[in-house]
Amino acid sequence: MALANVLVVFYIRVMKPDLQTRTPKARGAVSNTVSRYDSVTRHAEADGWDIDEDLPTLRTEVSIERPRSIISYNRSPDLPFDRSINPYRGCEHGCVYCFARPSHAYLGLSPGLDFETKLVARPDAPEVLQAELARKSYRVATLAIGTNTDPYQPIDRDHGIMRACLEVLEECHHPVAIVTKGTLIERDIDILARMAQRGLTRVGISVTTLDPKLSRQMEPRAPTPERRLATIRRLTQAGIPVRVMASPMVPALTDPELETILEAGRDAGADTASWIMLRLPREVSPLWQEWLAVHYPDRAGRIMSKLRDMHGGRDYDARWGHRMRGEGAYAELVQHRFKIALKRLGLRETAPPMRTDLFRPPRKDSAQLSLF
Repeated sequence: MALANVLVVFYIRVMKPDLQTRTPKARGAVSNTVSRYDSVTRHAEADGWDIDEDLPTLRTEVSIERPRSIISYNRSPDLPFDRSINPYRGCEHGCVYCFARPSHAYLGLSPGLDFETKLVARPDAPEVLQAELARKSYRVATLAIGTNTDPYQPIDRDHGIMRACLEVLEECHHPVAIVTKGTLIERDIDILARMAQRGLTRVGISVTTLDPKLSRQMEPRAPTPERRLATIRRLTQAGIPVRVMASPMVPALTDPELETILEAGRDAGADTASWIMLRLPREVSPLWQEWLAVHYPDRAGRIMSKLRDMHGGRDYDARWGHRMRGEGAYAELVQHRFKIALKRLGLRETAPPMRTDLFRPPRKDSAQLSLF
């Protein structure tokens, strides 16, 4: 007999009755909401003590996973790539809007605060990647990194998995497209610059807003917008092509900044640009609405109304060809503004294809030296 959904009420002494005004420090999610697979629902209530105390600091925990495979394949017509790798599960940047949050439910963890505090590192990823690229059946195509969780989040400073993966890809002359907010990518400019000279790499830097206060609220542990623009500048000065990604655009909150974000990215050296509308799949929607209730209660109704107008009255519509930008007058207006800005700023929407003809499978360990 299946367990019924159970409501568990727990009392927290450190929170006053006005729970909605109290949030964990330096974290994006307001709560640790249960996932869709949990049979227990947890709900925080004040214990009646009117004591003004801070919430305890949530420390980041990292566990280790030994993957048997590392390359994930997809058939989505919305994506310009068919394969990707993720060195980490979860992301310490804590972006409250992150569409990857629901993936933590598969680990038995919450897409809320667990997603940004209970992380998983995959230190064997470089070796597994090398083995997969060495298979006779492997056919080369651009490999995407950072499409789910950020490969240059703070814990990579200690684990160094991303650089080790890049070393494998460089040795094989394998094309790679990277998406990140992390300035730690500057550590790997030497590798990326060499690969860029061969037409083997591109980088996308996500800039959601130019307002540092809003950025700190939405993306509490990500670098500031100004710092991300500096990263674009340093990458492009090293000859690495960069796309400025105005994503996600939040209606009635960040979408007025679309043109200024694109212009700032262009001025920093970006040659291409893109945008995506805010997406609220599964548990992301209630997490986002909790965040709005705390930080922008005066705009919450307007923001959600515009999102629902673009998704047929729902918070989110996952249909291919629709989920990235929505439909209707508002979505069309943002796209029109984007096209005009591209033309005015001299930015491209589509980058030249990367080279695949240089690929050479990694050499298997052997006592016999290679002749070439």
